[in-house]
Amino acid sequence: MLQESSSLTRAQFVRYLLFLTMLVLAASFSRAAFAQSLSPQARAALAFRQARQEGPPALYAFFYRMPKGADLHVHLTGAVYAETWIQEASLDNDCVSAAPLRFDSAHHAPACPAGETPAAGVLSDQSLYDALIDAFSMRAFVPSAGDSAHDHFFGAFGRFGDDDRFDGQWIDEVAANAAAQNEQYLELMDTPDFSGVKAEAGKIGWDPDLARFRQKLLADPVFRDGVAGSRQAFDTALARRNRMEHCGQPHAAPACQVTVRFLYQVLRGYPPPQVFAQTLLGFEVASQDPDVVGINYVMPEDGYIALRDYSLQMHMLDYLHSVYPRVHISLHAGELAPGMVAPKNLTFHIREAVEVGHAERIGHGVDIMYENHPWQLMKEMAARHTMVEINLTSNAVILGISGNEHPFMLYRKMGVPLALSTDDEGVARIDLTHEYVRAADTYPLTWLDFKLMARTSIDHAFLPGAGLWQRFTPEHLDTPVPACRGQLGNAQPAGACAALVRSSQKAQQEWDLERRFRLFEASF
Repeated sequence: MLQESSSLTRAQFVRYLLFLTMLVLAASFSRAAFAQSLSPQARAALAFRQARQEGPPALYAFFYRMPKGADLHVHLTGAVYAETWIQEASLDNDCVSAAPLRFDSAHHAPACPAGETPAAGVLSDQSLYDALIDAFSMRAFVPSAGDSAHDHFFGAFGRFGDDDRFDGQWIDEVAANAAAQNEQYLELMDTPDFSGVKAEAGKIGWDPDLARFRQKLLADPVFRDGVAGSRQAFDTALARRNRMEHCGQPHAAPACQVTVRFLYQVLRGYPPPQVFAQTLLGFEVASQDPDVVGINYVMPEDGYIALRDYSLQMHMLDYLHSVYPRVHISLHAGELAPGMVAPKNLTFHIREAVEVGHAERIGHGVDIMYENHPWQLMKEMAARHTMVEINLTSNAVILGISGNEHPFMLYRKMGVPLALSTDDEGVARIDLTHEYVRAADTYPLTWLDFKLMARTSIDHAFLPGAGLWQRFTPEHLDTPVPACRGQLGNAQPAGACAALVRSSQKAQQEWDLERRFRLFEASF
């Protein structure tokens, strides 16, 4: 009797398991059927939420394939990885100093000074190789007394040198990384050699009458040679890149699909004559060379001269903008944090960049809430459609600002256009996908929020021509212009939309982004 009861219990248990299995299969089928009933955009949103639940590695896999549009805040030399600098120094037969860790491009093997060795030997010395990578980047960096993350980061640029014979290789490296991550457009900040113009400006001397100073420089043959030399440097760099990638040929590298333009970098840490001369040089080059789409001021914003002359430099930009109104301006502003500088220096940099310096985009903008009347300023930026280039890892590493201490969500609240960017991906050892993961892992963002930032990156690129989106305040970039409604995402535009796309480099990039989005979302 006991045996019969036990047998019956097992039979019931088997039937129960079968019932549960059927329920699970039915639920799975229902979920699959439900997902297939959704639009591709909704399925991508579901995939994003699932990746977020599974953690950063799953988010990285999701975002790596995602069309990310443009990276608009990229310093070319800072985007190159340390391993590349070591290889190039070896090819150049440079000497390397072990203390301090740096390349000495003024001396070449075998004639290395005492205390230095040929860079070629680094490739067979793992300890020195690792030490150089750490010195040239933020890898394994731990702050210590007298060596802050800020100082280590900016100090790296003086360690690895800058031999423009390899500029084509640098562009290829950055473009190849971008292509692999489904990026399509880059604006690379770079500074061609301007030593002759710098020396000549010092000889001419400072003239507070900027119009007169401009005329003196334009009449100077050294300055005119500087303009021609800068244009040649950009042309040569792109030509080298194109040869390396076999662009325009049947076996072209994927990197050829990434459009590259330049922003002329002005070094704001020099005295006024040199800063004005180089700023004028940048405006002249950008007004003549279609591959140079604008200018930007660089070097640490907390440097002594950069702080002392900040308002003067914005006045320089105000004047030159009146002479060259079609040259685009993006400015590093607000790359500061409390404690770095005196409190007064946190109160006006972003406002002056926007209102005096005519910045169409702001790089970093981290100290916005320490500005005078920050809410009014953000409202003004939203109304002007002044975009902020958000560099989350850079801000965390250099400024110690991350999470809720970063104004990212406050900018969003006020409708200020935002796009993620890398700043110096080689020095920081990151990529644009990493920045998307960081944003998703830190802030309550949706799939549509990330699509908007990717669209914003192209819509605010310094490319000529009309865009495909109607502008509202705040920006949401989900309403195409009438000529293209119902067509975005198609392989080719038709009718009036085709005419618009043909006439506009910006529209061409935006059209391609929407095509990529359709393919990406259809994959889920």
